[in-house]
Amino acid sequence: VPLPAGPLNAAVGGNVLFKTKLDPTPLQSIIWGFGTVGTIITSTSTEDTITPGYEGRLTVNTSTGSLELRNVSTDDSGIYTVTIIPQTGRVLTGTTTLNVQVPVSNVKINTSSTDLMEFSSVRLSCSSSGSTPSFHWFNDSSEVTADRVQITDGGSTMTIVSVTRYDQGPFMCFVSNLVSNGTSDPVTFTISYGPENVTLQVSPPQKYHPEGSDVTLSCSAVSEPTVEFTWLFNGVPQSGKGAEFRLMNIQMNHSGSYSCEAFNSKTMRNETSQPLLISVLNVSVTSSTALPVEGQSLNLTCDASGSVFTKEWMKDGSNLISTDNIMFYDNNTVLSFKNLRRKDNGRYTCRVISPINGPENIKINGPNKIYVGKTLKLSCSAESTPTATYTWKHNGKVIHHSSEYTKDSVELSDSGEYICEATNSVTEKTDSNMRRLEVTRWKCGPGCIAGIVFGCLAIILLVAALVLAIVKKK
Repeated sequence: VPLPAGPLNAAVGGNVLFKTKLDPTPLQSIIWGFGTVGTIITSTSTEDTITPGYEGRLTVNTSTGSLELRNVSTDDSGIYTVTIIPQTGRVLTGTTTLNVQVPVSNVKINTSSTDLMEFSSVRLSCSSSGSTPSFHWFNDSSEVTADRVQITDGGSTMTIVSVTRYDQGPFMCFVSNLVSNGTSDPVTFTISYGPENVTLQVSPPQKYHPEGSDVTLSCSAVSEPTVEFTWLFNGVPQSGKGAEFRLMNIQMNHSGSYSCEAFNSKTMRNETSQPLLISVLNVSVTSSTALPVEGQSLNLTCDASGSVFTKEWMKDGSNLISTDNIMFYDNNTVLSFKNLRRKDNGRYTCRVISPINGPENIKINGPNKIYVGKTLKLSCSAESTPTATYTWKHNGKVIHHSSEYTKDSVELSDSGEYICEATNSVTEKTDSNMRRLEVTRWKCGPGCIAGIVFGCLAIILLVAALVLAIVKKK
C-alpha cells in the first residue's frame, strides 16, 4: 500500500501533498483518480495527461508517484486513489481521503448585557465563520467547567445560572476545526453586589473621649458599586453623607450611639453597621482655697462627668503616690495635703482612665437540636470594653454580623458548627466560641405511637360511654 491511511486535511485555497511511501525508483506510469470524477492525471516518463478542470493544479513526482494538489476548494474533499506501475515488479495501488475546510474566522461573543446583578443569570452566544466548528469557553486562561454553567447548542452557548461577584471574566470563546482556530475578543462583566460587612471605626480608637477633643468616625462596606453612607446619631439621620463623620470640639451632648447606613443604588439594598457608643468626659480640678498657705491643709477635688472608672493624680507630669503628707480619698477623687510645704509648688492634673479589655468569656445561647421547619435563634455575648462586634460562621462560612442570628424554617443543611467571633476594635483582639447544632426531621418512636393508640382508644371508649348513657336515659 503506497499511500498513508490518512485522512489529509487542508484549508480552502491551500496546497496538499499526497505523499507515497515509495523510495525514488524508475516508474512506468502513475494514475491518480478522485471520487466520481475518475482519473484526474496519468503521468509517464514522457508526458502527463490531465483531466479538464485540473490544469495548472496538479504535479506528479515521477520517481515516487506523490501528487501535489494546489488551490484546493471544498469540492476537492473526497477519496483519492493511485495506481503505480513500476518498470519491474507488481502494480501498486492505494487509497486516502482529503478533507478541505473553510478556516475559522470572525469569532464573536454576543450577550444581552455586561452589567449584571449578583445571583442573576446571563447567556453568552458564540458565532464564527468556517467549516464544522468546535466551541470551547475560557474564563481568562482556564476552561469553563463549573457546575453553575450550562453549555448548549453544540457548545456555542454558555449560560451562567447564578452569577457571583467572582464571575467578572474575561470570558473568551475558542473555535477550531481541522485546519485552523480562532479566539473571540474578551467579554468582561460588571457585577453589582452588596452592601455587606458594614464596619464602623473611631479615631482615636477609644470609647471615652475628653471634652473639647476631635473624633473621626469612618465607615466601610463591601459593595459594587461604591455605596452612599448615611450617618445616624441615637437613630436620627445626620447631615453627613460621606465615608467619614467628624466631631470637632466634642461636648457632653455628643455622647451617644453612632451608626452608619450603607446604600447601594444599583442593588437597591442597604445595611446598617453595629452601633458604636461614644462617651464624652468632662474633667476639672477645684481647690478648697484660692490662696494656698504654707503649713495649712488643702484639698484638690477632681470633678468628672460622663462614664468614669479610674482617676490618677499627677504633679508636673509625674504620678503622685501617698505619703505622710499627701492622702487620696473617695476613690482618688480628692487629693489632700495635711500641711502644705514649699516643695509642694507645681502643676497638678487629674487624669481620668477608662478600662479597655476583652473580649473574654464568649457565650452562645440557643438550642443544640432543632426540627426541620422551626425557627433558629442564637445569641452571643462577651465581656469587653468597649463593646465587642460579632461575626457568625456556619461550617467556616461567614453568615451574619450581629450578636444575634435568626433563621426561619431551618433545613437539614443548617446542621453543623456555629461559631461566634467577638472582636474588640481597640485591643484588636478576637475570641470565639462554638456550638454544634443538629437539625432533624420529626419522628414518632414506639412510645409515641403507643401514646397515640392509647389516646385514640380512650376517645373511642368515652364516645361509647356517652352513647350508652344517652340510650339508657331514653
